[in-house]
Amino acid sequence: MGESSVVSPLKNFLAGGVGGACLLLAGHPLDTIKVRLQTQPISAHNVLYTGTYDCFRKTVSKEGLLGLYRGLGAPLAGVAPMMAISFFGFGLGKQLQQEDASKPLTRTQIFLSGCLAGVFTTVIVAPGERIKCLLQVQSTRGGSMYSGPVDCAVQLYKNQGLRSVYKGTVLTLIRDVPSSGLYFLTYESLKVLLTPEGQSVSQLSTPKILLAGGMAGILNWTIALPPDVLKSNFQTAADGRYRNLLDVLTTLLREEGATALYKGFNAVFLRAFPANAACFLGFEVALKGLNALVPDW
Repeated sequence: MGESSVVSPLKNFLAGGVGGACLLLAGHPLDTIKVRLQTQPISAHNVLYTGTYDCFRKTVSKEGLLGLYRGLGAPLAGVAPMMAISFFGFGLGKQLQQEDASKPLTRTQIFLSGCLAGVFTTVIVAPGERIKCLLQVQSTRGGSMYSGPVDCAVQLYKNQGLRSVYKGTVLTLIRDVPSSGLYFLTYESLKVLLTPEGQSVSQLSTPKILLAGGMAGILNWTIALPPDVLKSNFQTAADGRYRNLLDVLTTLLREEGATALYKGFNAVFLRAFPANAACFLGFEVALKGLNALVPDW
């Protein structure tokens, strides 16, 4: 696992930005469906959406294909820099732990580098996610409180200050730090596993990069989904509905049972593979381009 670890954090940052844009364009429609399924009101007789396909069909028939890209502005402004910072944090984590450039990093070191990436991104992600979730659910709740991401941020700040903008940060950390570690570990391990004997990891074919990236995305969400469901509910709830994180968990378990923690499961897993495959492919292609253009960075 040594070759990919010599990359400078700066190149990781730039290539990660390209990867982030690819991830978003491939994955946002299913993200909208995921949030709508996770936050739909539960009443015995009247379920808004029966499942992933039903939510997709109703959203498209009511709002057109662009309805699936609702709330795209906030993550687009956030995802490219966020993935840039994520890959930067990963590159920095590897650099900090690598005493000898010729020695490959251990699995634990790669996992810890990925965890550092998760800490780095939360600073950007937490407010972006709060705004994105509020925008994604406002049309299903009737009325439009916010005209867009900036308006939403301004209103949150004006009404309750910075704390309101960062509501759900601890849950975002709980979601992103371990899952980010697993994400990068899975990708790096699979790349090595898929490389034929005697060949260099850097020569991996496009289908194999897509496979490694897609699998990393799926494993990442397997452990990220329960805290993500709690976070979506906490961030979109009316003020005062939940006292704290534990309250969200106990309320959800009491009202809907343990399966509620995997709400939006199908939409997440359908999205995780293509979105993360696109992300890592974009990253690798951009990295190759940067290495050719500016080898000394």
